Amino acid sequence: MVGDSSSNAGSAKHIVAAVDDDFRVRESIESLVASAGHTPLVFASAEEFLQSAAPVSAICLITDVRMPGIDGLELQRRVKLQYPRLPVIFMTAHYDNEIRQRALSQGAAGFLYKPFDAADLLGAIEFALSTPPED
Repeated sequence: MVGDSSSNAGSAKHIVAAVDDDFRVRESIESLVASAGHTPLVFASAEEFLQSAAPVSAICLITDVRMPGIDGLELQRRVKLQYPRLPVIFMTAHYDNEIRQRALSQGAAGFLYKPFDAADLLGAIEFALSTPPED
C-alpha cells in the first residue's frame, strides 16, 4: 500500500493529542507535532478531548494547566483513571511551583513553561514515549 509506513517502525506515525483553549497554541503544537512525523489531534477543551476517540488512540497527551471547565490537573486525574498508560505533558504560562510539583507527583511525563522552545516539547514527547508507564 502506498504511504503505509507500518513496516518501518522508525517512521510510523503516532497520534499526539493536545488540549489548549488558545487557538494559536493549538495551531503551533499541531504544526510542530506534524513536523516531527507524528499525527497531531488538537482540542479546545478537556471536555472535547474526553468525548473524542483520542484518549484511546493517542500515545501522548499535551495539555495546558489553566483552562475553562475542566483544567489540566483534573484532566490528568481523569486520564490516569481511564487511560493509565497515556503519558501527560503539561504546559503553562503561569509559574506555579506547587501546581508543577502536584502534576509531576501525579505522574506527569513533563512540565513546560510557555513560551518554551520547540526542542523542549519534542524532547518531552520523546521522553514520554520512551518511558514505560507506571502500573
